Amino acid sequence: MIAPHRPHPDPTDGQPAATPEPERNVLGQPLIACSTEPLTGFFRDGCCRTGPQDQGSHTVCALVTADFLAFSKARGNDLSTPNPAYGFPGLKPGDRWCLCAPRWREAWEAGCAPQVVLEATHAKAADVCPLTALKEHAMDHHRGQN
Repeated sequence: MIAPHRPHPDPTDGQPAATPEPERNVLGQPLIACSTEPLTGFFRDGCCRTGPQDQGSHTVCALVTADFLAFSKARGNDLSTPNPAYGFPGLKPGDRWCLCAPRWREAWEAGCAPQVVLEATHAKAADVCPLTALKEHAMDHHRGQN
């Protein structure tokens, strides 16, 4: 007797699929949302998640300030002007946003880094930004929450 052809084998072999591990923040805890108003994140899901396609490492959840927005604009990344073609509302001081880790570090080195929500900052941010610097700029994750 010939076994029936199975063109796409079941990778779980009939077992329940494993639940993926939650992404972690810089504190080693499960990553929480950064902001849904405005909707942030490389994947526009409110979280500072990252992946291979995220070339800028949008992993630092920050409460943006006027100083930081001016700093970023002077560096060629205008975050305050809306860009409807990309569904980007433009940021204002007090908004929470997933910043590129290299830009946050650059702002930190220039003395104008915004405060950070550690619980919503992806663990990968620590590959670029010193954890001590992130912790020095930590804020309560309930402040400025949207």
